[in-house]
Formats: sequence, C-alpha cells, structure tokens
Amino acid sequence: VMRVTLLIERGHFFLEDIGFYMVKFKTIFLYQELWEADRFRAGVGDGMEVVAIPQRTDVATVGAENLNADMVVGGAGIRSEETGRLFPKLKLIQTLSAGTDTIPKLAMSEMGVRVANNMGGNAVAVAEVTVALMVSTYRRLMVQWNQTNNLGKYGEGFSDNWGRFHELTGKRVGIVGLGQIGSRVAKRLAGWECEIVYSDVIPHSADYEAAANASRIDFDELVETSDVISLHVPLDRSTEKILSDREFSKMKPGAIVINACRGPVVDEVALIRALDAGQIAGAGLDVTEIEPIETANALIGRDNVVLLPHRAGLSVEAREKSIDNAIGNARRLMKGDDLEGIVLPV
Repeated sequence: VMRVTLLIERGHFFLEDIGFYMVKFKTIFLYQELWEADRFRAGVGDGMEVVAIPQRTDVATVGAENLNADMVVGGAGIRSEETGRLFPKLKLIQTLSAGTDTIPKLAMSEMGVRVANNMGGNAVAVAEVTVALMVSTYRRLMVQWNQTNNLGKYGEGFSDNWGRFHELTGKRVGIVGLGQIGSRVAKRLAGWECEIVYSDVIPHSADYEAAANASRIDFDELVETSDVISLHVPLDRSTEKILSDREFSKMKPGAIVINACRGPVVDEVALIRALDAGQIAGAGLDVTEIEPIETANALIGRDNVVLLPHRAGLSVEAREKSIDNAIGNARRLMKGDDLEGIVLPV
C-alpha cells in the first residue's frame, strides 16, 4: 500500500510522497550565466517550473503567461510595489545577495510576500575582500600598483613617505555588525593577531563571540578606540549614515574605515570632509552612495582611498552557495515549511 500525502499550499495541490504535482509552482529565475538557472532547476526538481531570463530583464515584462509565478529569484528582482502587484500568486522574493534594500519590503509584506536574503552565501567572498581592503588601505598597495604597473614609476615617493604604512598586527579592529559576514571577517583576522571588538544591535551568544574571537563593546567606544572600523550591516532606516560628522570627529587620527556593505551606511560628504581635515587616515570602499560612482566624486584619485566597484560578493563559490540556499527555500515553499533568511520590513 502506498502512503500518499495531499498537501494544500495557497492554491497548490500536490502528492508529496510520489512527487506528482497537479499544479506546479513557478519561479522566475534571473541569471547572470545560464548554468545558474540550470543548477537551480536541477535542485528544485520536477515540482517547480523554472522560467530563466537574463538578470537585467525587468520582471514586469516577462509576459502574461509568467505572471502566475510563486517566487522570483535573483537579479533586479521586484523593486516596486507596482511590479509586485502584477504577480497575484507571488509568495517569495529570494535574493542571491546579502542586501535586500532595493526591494520595497513593507509593501511586499502587506501583500503577503516575504523577502529572503542569500543566508550568508557570499559571506566568505565579502570577508576575504574586506581583509584585502584593510591591507590595501593601510599599505597603499593600489597606489604602489598603479605607479609601478601603469605609470612606470618604480617606488617613486614611497621611500621617503613610508611613515604612512602600517601593519594590522596589534591593531584594534572594530566590526559593526557581527552577522554572517562580520563574523567571518573576525575569524579571518585571527592569524593577523588583531584585537577584535564589535558592536551589534543583535545579541550574540558567548559561544558565537568566542568562535569569532570578538568582544562586544558600545558603538561609540568602538568608533573612538578602533584603528580599523569595518561595516557589515544591512541598509535600512536605522543604519543609513551611521558614520557621519559626529562619528568621524571621534575617531583616532590614524583610523581607517572599511565599507563593504552598502554605500549609504556612510555619509559620503562627511567622509570626504574627514579625509580632507585629516581626521582619519584613509578608507577602503567596495561601495559608494551612488553606483556606479560619478566621475566627479571627490573620493576618486586619493592615494589614501581604495575604491572597488561593488563586486566583493562575487565568486563562483559564492554564487553556488547562494543558489543552493535559494533551492532550499524553494523546496520549503513547495512543502509549506518555514522559510529561512527572511528579512523583516524595517
């Protein structure tokens, strides 16, 4: 005798044990490369129809036949309430990135649509680049590279200006946000013999702190006492411009700021003022307030600022992990189980 379980999930009927679906779930998957959609399709199985379209496609233009999607994964996703309302059966917007700030989460929540991030899929990738930004900023590596590789000026200006070069060893690194990415930054700094402190609005257990070798301190104390301040928070109303004139005025003159989360977390005008005044020594930025960065931006061309084009989270491995996490949520959605990585509308 075959045991068959009939599950009902918001208008979908399917036989769980034998995998026969009377009405399939549907996902729109926005890909950078086709293998990503293939990996997702293989992972979710026959119970889900996967419509794969290029990442930069406006999902509002996918065609009437696809407006019955239950899930949207990756890419530009759904960035307006108007677009969200085109999909009456939509239940989940699944990003392949850590950030969800481009999605109108409050409006989606009111429509019964949940939003999930990549659950740390790119945490290692961002953590690696964060440490690289620290070293590059402290040692002016990009200036050295540019002068040697592009300008043919071997060592010019550095023999008599080495006083601006510093080691990470022995420095206090203050991590703002000890989540998926921040904790991995802390762990990767263990071999650098730094003192790791952190500030977070989320409580963490003693075991979690011990694994990261990080001690919790007050945010203001972190700002005032850290040699390196590294930001790893989501962008929302509570984190926008958490570093501004007040914070820069409290920093040590030799401090550097690292931002590999979202540009608006730092007040860019205030950062430029702090650099001009020598209130801080430098900055390593994977993100800026306006992206792509405007050519007239005063951060460009400074020898104490390292600028990257918001690609810290990109690696083949990060993409694979993020897709696998999306597969897990897709399967949970089909079974009616609790979803993971849900981001509340803040």
